[in-house]
Amino acid sequence: MFLDELNACSQEVQKAFYSLIHERRIGEYHLPQGSIVIGAGNRAQDSAIVKPMSSALINRMFHVQLKVSPKEWFGWACDNGIHPYVIEYLQARPDHLWTQPPKTEEPFSTPRSWHMLSDALNEFRDGLSVEQIEVLARGCLTPDHALQFKAFHKNLKGKYQLNQILNGDVRFPSDAADRDLLYFLTLSFRALIIKTLPEKKDSMKEDHKSFAHRAKALIKELSEISLEMAQLVVADHGEGQVLPGWFTVEIIRDLPRLAGRDK
Repeated sequence: MFLDELNACSQEVQKAFYSLIHERRIGEYHLPQGSIVIGAGNRAQDSAIVKPMSSALINRMFHVQLKVSPKEWFGWACDNGIHPYVIEYLQARPDHLWTQPPKTEEPFSTPRSWHMLSDALNEFRDGLSVEQIEVLARGCLTPDHALQFKAFHKNLKGKYQLNQILNGDVRFPSDAADRDLLYFLTLSFRALIIKTLPEKKDSMKEDHKSFAHRAKALIKELSEISLEMAQLVVADHGEGQVLPGWFTVEIIRDLPRLAGRDK
């Protein structure tokens, strides 16, 4: 038996679950042999409709907190018609798959809201303008994610691909008209550094050393285009994902010296 939104009901209703959970019965009715009772609900910090559960109810249940797994979600998404643009964007920014609900009444990114955006893209098919993409994204996603998705879509067939920048085939965009694209590429670059480099320097392998060297060169290049964007790469954004400490120390140590040498 599945009790959805268990902690959204009143405490009077919650009382009815005591015997159901503990004894597998309601009044004289007993659940079939071998039945289990599973309850689900949001947390108080999710800004959802949640009522406090009594200690008696809490003590009758085994508690598990579920976390979003991008790897598992991608496996599901590829088999269930999720739009290729959504999959490709989230492969570059898996940290955008889920965000903590905001305190204000505005859209925010979750697997459900990305699915909604996918459904809208599948419905409209091809031919959407950048402005229409922005409207759809803003209606489903965290505002910052919506702007980055717009920039991603704008550059789908453009020359500024992150892998090409890493390979040295092109530089970061510097035109004022491409400011939104530069912002997206900057934060995608930051996410790639966090994903690629080990937390501890003594765990470095040769490919890590090569990537770290290239990343530092690109941060220097980025600082020449926009110091603000270069700072975005290094800064702690407060979302729990930060650059490895040793890499940050090297950037702070080396970047002023490298810039000074060019002068």
